[in-house]
Amino acid sequence: MVSQIDLILSLLQQMCVYLVIAYLLSKTPLFIPLMQVTIRLPHKLVCYLVFSIFCIMGTYFGLHIDDSIANTRATGAVLGGPSVGFLVGLTGGLHRYSMGGMTALACMVSTITEGLIGGLLHRYLLRRNRIDTLFQPLVVGLTAFVAELLQMIIILLLARPFDSAVELVKDIALPMMITNTVGSAMFMRILLDRRAIFEKYTSAFSAKALQIAARAEGALRQGFDQQNSMRVARILYEALVPLPLPIATSCWHLSAWVTITTSWAHRLPRCILTVPSTIIR
Repeated sequence: MVSQIDLILSLLQQMCVYLVIAYLLSKTPLFIPLMQVTIRLPHKLVCYLVFSIFCIMGTYFGLHIDDSIANTRATGAVLGGPSVGFLVGLTGGLHRYSMGGMTALACMVSTITEGLIGGLLHRYLLRRNRIDTLFQPLVVGLTAFVAELLQMIIILLLARPFDSAVELVKDIALPMMITNTVGSAMFMRILLDRRAIFEKYTSAFSAKALQIAARAEGALRQGFDQQNSMRVARILYEALVPLPLPIATSCWHLSAWVTITTSWAHRLPRCILTVPSTIIR
């Protein structure tokens, strides 16, 4: 039998792998929907896929003990939104049930319950207009702790034989509570750090976009001769080239460009014809 200290260390090692993967993914546009409260279906789909993958990974990374699996599955289950949380829990629960074992049914039910807990907390905080609380690592960690506590209770209620279930809970309860609590909090910390960096660059590039828009509008107000067309072409080139595509597409201020296009809509056809010829020259 593996001691609780060894089990905690093993699960923490697996959680480190888990968090490294999360950190690497946070460098991609895939994590952008996870950093905000969204109701768009494509963003919800991305959240569902990401958290479901982490939920299933938590099962695969788990340690087999007495026909059961000590795991970090709750980290993926509790992080979903109102509807996403239930679907992630259902996906992770069905996957765990397919692997069989003494606690297969109990783990399926508990994983679905963990997803519901995360989803209900998400909905409650949104209705209370406490959106910032959703991204607090302490809140997420406590949610994971409560979810794991309920999982142990569900195992005792559903797993049979009861004596084996009691012994299993004695062995895995503390390690899983510690690991999933710490892992969920650190996962949210990664999201917060990534969101802070994203907002910093968004603010910087937005300010630059407004400056460029003001310069372009100033040039357009002077008319559309060849010289001003060249100035507009250079200004737009300066605006487009330096910006990374994910930042440019997300932080571009349409209002500034709408001001330009609406103010000079009747001259745009001429601009379209003049600018290319000016660049070629």
